[in-house]
Amino acid sequence: MSNPPRPGYLRGVLCEPAPALTDLLLGLVTLALGMTLRGRPDVHRYWRLTYWWSGAAAVAGFFHHGWVTCSETWAGPSWAVISGMVVIAISYLLAATVIEVLGPGRGRVFWVLRSASLLAYAVVALSGNAGVGAILLCEGVTMIAILALWFRAAAQGMPLARQVCVALLASGAAAVFRAMPHEWTEVVGLDPISLYHLAQIPGFVLLTRALLRRAPEPGARRAPYPASDVSA
Repeated sequence: MSNPPRPGYLRGVLCEPAPALTDLLLGLVTLALGMTLRGRPDVHRYWRLTYWWSGAAAVAGFFHHGWVTCSETWAGPSWAVISGMVVIAISYLLAATVIEVLGPGRGRVFWVLRSASLLAYAVVALSGNAGVGAILLCEGVTMIAILALWFRAAAQGMPLARQVCVALLASGAAAVFRAMPHEWTEVVGLDPISLYHLAQIPGFVLLTRALLRRAPEPGARRAPYPASDVSA
């Protein structure tokens, strides 16, 4: 039997309206952008999976902020599931990065880089600070590895790299809003989490633009990616 809803909860009303609706908007926009990448042989499926999992996590966040967070029983497990979806999305982003920057068939490199955040979390867990927040914090190690690969590619003159770097930095900058005091963000009528949701959208737009604009000239067709990938 579940615990009663938190005090102040009104049945039929969203628990956290602004975070819920902005997460829904983020999810729908991300999924829609992912749809634009379908049918493009020059865009590896790992990019699309990055969008699918990111969008799905945001939509799940809508239900979490809207209803589940009011339950003392299910709020924790719900957030853990969403965090797991974010981890999967970051894994696909790393996989797409390895293939774009280093080429297909680099499964060993992928797993070495992916294990960095896992090792970081193991250290945190052994120190007695395990938890969902620690998992997301350690995922920052993976994001640093992703940025390092793209900065390396940009330094080597890869055309796509600079645009992807801008997109990833824009997404990372969104975290600034989440760290802002509530007194600052209420000037625009939103809380830090809601602004954080909205601030992630430009990064996805810039990334989509980068992936679509690297298309070949009319009359030419970029060869599709070979079947081998980082899982090989």
